[in-house]
Amino acid sequence: MAISSPFVEQEQIVGALWHGFADMGVVERDGAFVVARGEGAYIWDSAGTRYLDATAGLWFANVGHGRSEIGDAVAAQLAKVAHYSNFGDLAAEPTVELAERLATIAPVPGSKIFFTSGGSDSIDTAAKLTRRYWQEMGRPEKTLVVSREKAYHGMHVGGTSLAGIPVNAEGYGNLWDDAAKVAWDDAKSLLALIERVGADRIAAFFCEPIIGAGGVYLPPEGYLAEVRDICREHDVLFVVDEVVTGFGRIGGSWFASGRFGLEPDLITTAKGLTSGYVPMGAVFVAPKVAEPFFAGGVWWRHGYTYGGHAGAAAAALANLDIIERENLLDESARLERTLHEKLSPLAEHPRVAEVRSGLGAVAAVQLADPGEALEFVKALRRHGVSSRAAGQGALQISPSFVMTDEQVQGLVDGFSSALG
Repeated sequence: MAISSPFVEQEQIVGALWHGFADMGVVERDGAFVVARGEGAYIWDSAGTRYLDATAGLWFANVGHGRSEIGDAVAAQLAKVAHYSNFGDLAAEPTVELAERLATIAPVPGSKIFFTSGGSDSIDTAAKLTRRYWQEMGRPEKTLVVSREKAYHGMHVGGTSLAGIPVNAEGYGNLWDDAAKVAWDDAKSLLALIERVGADRIAAFFCEPIIGAGGVYLPPEGYLAEVRDICREHDVLFVVDEVVTGFGRIGGSWFASGRFGLEPDLITTAKGLTSGYVPMGAVFVAPKVAEPFFAGGVWWRHGYTYGGHAGAAAAALANLDIIERENLLDESARLERTLHEKLSPLAEHPRVAEVRSGLGAVAAVQLADPGEALEFVKALRRHGVSSRAAGQGALQISPSFVMTDEQVQGLVDGFSSALG
């Protein structure tokens, strides 16, 4: 499929904005790529050039861009009451409604829902909760939190300490002593750590079903079930980080935890909860972990001013309506198949080391020379595709669920043209 709008260089835009994850000297020199609007699977820059959005923003625009239905729901809620604290016995109506609705799709029946402002909040919330849980269970020595190499768990203090992407933790010193990492693809390395330090020291194991920002790495066959079983056998809480895979991106299911029958103790979410229309996250807490805090007499002194924001809850409810009404879980499963079929041939190109796809509406084109990735992102724009570099030289693909098979072909054509 041809991209209809020709590439037009944007005016160089610099100014006060400090971009995340950026060499600001380069941004100041070359200018920013400014997105002006979006519709479905497309975005337009400030010069009016159209691009296929290969990444759905940052893994989040599951229902696509420009959904006025969500904006209308937010506006209606803001006109009534924008937000109210959830501390103590306080709550806003849409926040209560959303919690009940999420509980009905939770992979673990009876889960409680703790709202946050985003994925990094959800990770730090889960990390704190696992340690506090063991305090309540009379086992305060269980403080060590374990993650995997290549993992990304946000950029708060807890998430930075859990980072399996070394450069993301550089330059801060030691933020948190009680964190350890194991191999991303070998469940036996988790077992070896448990045997080395003792299960009585380990609070939780954090696991992305699909490693996202670390480069889009799919789990080896049987890996997720194996680490789950190891955690159960050794009394370690199993925390599944579904900030990326949740709310349909895993393909055909609401959550990877449901698709693979993982029954985790906690699930961290954000992104697809509102499709990025308003910042929001949520932690799903299984009954086992929630019970000590709901028995009475225990305060968990934790929360966020904007956790469960009423306007964000309205956005999430409208977003869930769209996913259900338009059968977008099935569309995500279609994209899983189409991305795998159409992207796989790119692996034959000499500039490509491999293509990782075949599970969920995600994929990565791994460049043979990781140093080419940032310039390749700019080359893709010249061919009508907006993507980003992830991990070590991978190009992220995680489109909106509304992207058609024809649009996927256009995306692949853009990659082929950029590869030369």
